[in-house]
Amino acid sequence: MPAPHGRKGARVRILVVLPLYGGSLPIGRYCTAALRQLGHLVEVFEAPDFYPTYTALQGLKVGTDRLQYLENSYLQVVSQAVLAKVETFEPDLVLAQAQAPLSIQALKRLKRDGVTTAMWFVEDFRLFTYWKGFAPHYDVFAVIQKEQIFEELQAIGVANALYLPLAAHPEVHKPLELSAAERRKFGSDVSFMGAGYANRRVAFRELIRHDFKLWGTEWEGDSVLEPYVQLAGARVSSEDCVRIFNATRVNINLHSSIQAQELVTGGDFINPRTFEIAACRACQLVDRRSLMPEAFAADELATFGSIEELQEKIAYYLAQPDEREAIAARGQARVLREHTYAARMQTLLDFIAARLEGWPRERATVQAAEGLPPELAREIAGLLDRLALPADTSFADLVWAIRQQQGRLGELDAAVLFLDEWRKLYTKKDGQGA
Repeated sequence: MPAPHGRKGARVRILVVLPLYGGSLPIGRYCTAALRQLGHLVEVFEAPDFYPTYTALQGLKVGTDRLQYLENSYLQVVSQAVLAKVETFEPDLVLAQAQAPLSIQALKRLKRDGVTTAMWFVEDFRLFTYWKGFAPHYDVFAVIQKEQIFEELQAIGVANALYLPLAAHPEVHKPLELSAAERRKFGSDVSFMGAGYANRRVAFRELIRHDFKLWGTEWEGDSVLEPYVQLAGARVSSEDCVRIFNATRVNINLHSSIQAQELVTGGDFINPRTFEIAACRACQLVDRRSLMPEAFAADELATFGSIEELQEKIAYYLAQPDEREAIAARGQARVLREHTYAARMQTLLDFIAARLEGWPRERATVQAAEGLPPELAREIAGLLDRLALPADTSFADLVWAIRQQQGRLGELDAAVLFLDEWRKLYTKKDGQGA
């Protein structure tokens, strides 16, 4: 396990607050896995657990104003749940994803309590403008765009803004050996996986002459494309997305736009699909973006600037399997080298440590095996290994990790928890007697 970096190479406690739902939800889970991979102690606030109740409010058949009041009130309750989690876990950092259920009041409370907060806003700032109300209340605000957004953030008082492009998680996004049945189900000459934005609905009508499959949601009401939509337009799991990328000869990656007049927008940010398909060593045709040259060399991605060029390159790459495989291999190498969620999280933590003086704060810690007899110390070392914790893990962090386990505890686990309770009781009594 790589040594975590930060002030003095500190291992930090991080609470990841997931969104209730949406496209940033899997990104939050990849960030969680990456942070643990880097050796940090990570706890997750599972906001999706609260989503069914949130949606149930819409079934009350009340007026719009009343419904909005109820939804906002419920989100305040969820924010209070986040604060309760913070109080218990005592994190060095609260990391929120776009659409995370953290109210401005909750963010003010965290700032007052000295808890460092960061948001990774993984959406188009021009289209989703709610960031303007929340960004000033975060200590660090990371974005996937550059032009204009930094000036706008500075204008509203955001001092610590960071460009942090999206990425892939190689433990999920990787080449797969697919069965014949999987290739029949997920495979085609040409496919697209994503939501039915306006520009895509128009553009993809030109692709139906191929062996073509459409995957994803929000394709309802299009009689031309409907026969090509798979799984009746259901949401596709992250695992099945990877199967689609691997099984398709040419993956189409057209960035979204709500404008149907301009099909290929030539925008700035790079969507996660670009990195994910590349990490799978799969062939993709992606529309050119202004930030793309910073992330990939010209020979690491196959790109297009118009629907006419897209059609030409589909025909070309379907006929050139060796060339599409060579480009895919170069793209994968670049992603594995530079564009993983582990790399992004390390960049974020380094930025926080550089910008916020004294972060992370020093903790009075006792190593888990400190002062124990050799035989018991060896048992604790074995427990740390089983829990995938470093040898210098503190006793407090070991207790936390044990409490997060599911199922029945072992004898040693129970003994550690008993010792923790005994220490708390002893410390409390000692304090009262002083």
